[in-house]
Amino acid sequence: MKAKERDALLDILKARFEKNMNRHKGLAWDKVQAKLEANTKKLDALHEMEKTGGEPDVVGYDKKTGEYIFYDCSAETPKGRRSVCYDREGLESRKEHKPANNAIDMATAMGIDLLTEEQYRELQQLGTFDTKTSSWLKVPPEIRKLGGAIFGDSRYGRVFVYHNGAQSYYSSRGFRGLLRV
Repeated sequence: MKAKERDALLDILKARFEKNMNRHKGLAWDKVQAKLEANTKKLDALHEMEKTGGEPDVVGYDKKTGEYIFYDCSAETPKGRRSVCYDREGLESRKEHKPANNAIDMATAMGIDLLTEEQYRELQQLGTFDTKTSSWLKVPPEIRKLGGAIFGDSRYGRVFVYHNGAQSYYSSRGFRGLLRV
C-alpha cells in the first residue's frame, strides 16, 4: 500500500473509531494507530477489509496479548464477500453453479479470521447487524466433519445462528472477519 493510501485508510479508521466510541470504551486512537503503523501487514489486512465493504472498527483490547481487536462493523455482511460457500471442500463438492470463491480461502488471503458464534453475538451487542443479510461463522470441527457449516443473522430483534451445508451459497450471505493487531 502506498503512503497516500495508508494515510487515507488511517483517516477512515480514525473517523470511524471516533464516531463509534460505544464499541471501544476506554481505548485511545493514538495507541491503536501506533500499533497499526508498526505493523504494515495488519494494515494491509484492514485495507482489504475496508475495500470489500467491511467497515472494520476496534471492538476490544486483549490485555493478555496487548492486541487491539477489529471486527467488520458494516450494517450488512460486506458486499465484496458475498455469494460464497463456506470452504474449499464445500466449493469442490458442488456439481454445478459453483460460486467464484469460498469464505475460508478469502479470509486467509486477506489475513483475517471468520468470527466465531460467540464473537458474532458479541458484535450484535454493539448494534444491529445483518438484518437483510447473513454471515458465515467459524464452524466447530464436529459440525464441519459432518458436512455442515453455520451462519448468523439478526431478525425480529433477535440474533439467530443456523446451519447449512458448507457447499451452499446465497447472494445475501458472506462473511465477517476479525483481525488482532
